[in-house]
Amino acid sequence: MFKNICVFCGSSFGNDASYTKEVHQFAQALVTNKINLVYGGGNAGLMGELARYVLQRHGEVVGVIPKKIHENVQHVQLTDLIIVDDMHQRKAKMYELADGFIALPGGIGTIEELAEALTWQQIGYHHKPIGVFNPNGFYDKLLSLLEHMTTEGFLKAEFLDQLIISDCPDELLTKMEQFTPKYLSKWD
Repeated sequence: MFKNICVFCGSSFGNDASYTKEVHQFAQALVTNKINLVYGGGNAGLMGELARYVLQRHGEVVGVIPKKIHENVQHVQLTDLIIVDDMHQRKAKMYELADGFIALPGGIGTIEELAEALTWQQIGYHHKPIGVFNPNGFYDKLLSLLEHMTTEGFLKAEFLDQLIISDCPDELLTKMEQFTPKYLSKWD
C-alpha cells in the first residue's frame, strides 16, 4: 500500500516565489490522497514549508534528523520526529519508512538524495517508485544529463524509464501509486 512518501527538497526557498506555491499544491495533494510525509525533519526553506502546510491541513509528518542538525535548528512540531546519529542513518531510516521517493526543487543535497535513491533502485536494494516533481521545468537540465548518460552507455534506458516525472502533483502521485517495478540487472 502506498501510504508514506519520502520527499527530498530544498532547505532554501529559491529565487522564485512560485516554488513555494508549487510546494503548497504538492502538500495539498498529499493530504487529499491521505499520504503521509517522511522528510529530513528541518524547518527551513521549502522543506519546512512543506511540513507546515501538511500539518496545518491535518496530515501526518515524520521527520528524521541527525543530532548535529537537530541541535542547531528550530523545529516544527511534527507528528513524529526521529533523531539519529548521522546523515547515513537518516537516509537509511527515511528509506525504511517510505513507500516511494520524490524530489521537489532543491539544491545539491536534494540531488544527492535523489541520486542515492536511484542508485539503490538500480542495484536492487529497493523496488520503490522514484518521482521527480518538475514545476516550471526545474529538473529539465538534470533529466537531459540522465538522457545523455543513457546515450553514452552509462545508464540503461530501461532503468531511466522507471523514473516518474510530472509537473502535476496529483498525476505524479497517481503514477507512483500505480508503479510496478521491473527487475533490471545492473550487471547484464
